[in-house]
Amino acid sequence: MMMDLAKIRREDMRWHLLSAINLSRPVGIYTVPLLSVMKTVYADCTHQEVRVNLDYLEARGLVRIERDPTDRWTVELTRHGIDFVEYTIAAQPGISRPTMTQA
Repeated sequence: MMMDLAKIRREDMRWHLLSAINLSRPVGIYTVPLLSVMKTVYADCTHQEVRVNLDYLEARGLVRIERDPTDRWTVELTRHGIDFVEYTIAAQPGISRPTMTQA
């Protein structure tokens, strides 16, 4: 069985983005610091890759993106995004949220 490394990367990146945005609450975060966070996980990550995955998360209703006239994006979690990162709603396909285990 062949692994789809691009799919694994996308789904993993989406979880890391949600987790980083969650840490910025309640004010939200720009995409530039998010790129820095993502580069600690994927050194070759690009700003465009971050934006593509944020756009996906916005379409899923997990984040809200405010785009200013200079094309700077501010991102914050929606109510559903908060519930998702806090494990109060079921996992969704397309995002590799780690399985919660009991200690």
